[in-house]
Amino acid sequence: MVYKILILGASYGSLLATKFAAAGHYVTLVCREETAALINSEGTEVRIKLKGEEAHRSFFSNNLAGVVNAVTPENASPQDYDLVCLAMQEPQYSHPTISNLLGQIAKSKVPCMSIMNMPPLPYLKRIPNFDTSNLRDAFLDAEIWDQFDPELVTLCSPDPQAFRPPEEKPNVLFVGLPTNFKVSKFRDPSHNLILTTLEADVENYQIDGKDVPVKLRVFDSIFVPFAKWAMLATGNYRCITREGPRSINDAVHSDIDKSKEIYDFVNGVVERLGADPSDMVPFGKYAAAAKNLLKPSSAARAVFAGAANIERVDKVIKLSADELQMSNPTISETIIIVDESLSNNNMS
Repeated sequence: MVYKILILGASYGSLLATKFAAAGHYVTLVCREETAALINSEGTEVRIKLKGEEAHRSFFSNNLAGVVNAVTPENASPQDYDLVCLAMQEPQYSHPTISNLLGQIAKSKVPCMSIMNMPPLPYLKRIPNFDTSNLRDAFLDAEIWDQFDPELVTLCSPDPQAFRPPEEKPNVLFVGLPTNFKVSKFRDPSHNLILTTLEADVENYQIDGKDVPVKLRVFDSIFVPFAKWAMLATGNYRCITREGPRSINDAVHSDIDKSKEIYDFVNGVVERLGADPSDMVPFGKYAAAAKNLLKPSSAARAVFAGAANIERVDKVIKLSADELQMSNPTISETIIIVDESLSNNNMS
């Protein structure tokens, strides 16, 4: 079965697009007009290091079994697709052209898989016996998510680390940490069939008889993607300091005991929400991976490049903890630092 997949976001989204197109599927990326024209004329290039090889390999979309093309938000027709993926940063969805497209997606009733770090509000509403009304302040515009049916929204943890090399064209993506995408199931079995088919197709793709990293893994538990929360709170947001940006490695390993305290606290919040401990990633595994993350997080890079808004998973964590009458002073302090940095950007 060949699926048609619409992906909002051509930067990080091009990694998912490459994996699906390599497996033979039809993918359309939604992006700016200039980037769409570039992708439609030259395709995309995603660089991934295979196990046992020293250098990254380039995967060109024009050489894959499937198709990758691109459109602007105004020209996207979500009703023509089998699956929609959200691969932009949460604040970007508040832009009028994107919020209008979100409305079309919600109206189309096409199943929607988010690969944002920020869990969409309709997905959070799938947590049993949890009042999400107090989480709305973490979103730039919570109202745009109200039109979605929670049953049609799932979450995929964007664990692979990737970035656009600044010296390259915007159709190039470099994968620094080729871990797996971890997605929770929908409620509808027919929608889950899409996920499990994509999972198998991505798994079976090889090049020169070699396995290609970055898989799609499908899970029953709705909490598996929340394993990323502890990583974001321990590493990504703590890359933002009053003195400037620091690498994820430095954020985690400059005080490993403090990092473990934060990590365990956040996992405790997720487990109180209903997760099984097996849904979480052990701290030791994360700390080992963080040693290879020698750049500041995308959140830190955005803040120190002057961004007015970034995804605020740190606030989702704190507000969720507040609802459970739990608190952690380091997380609260990190939020204050991020708020100050964004406020300074908005004033400049």
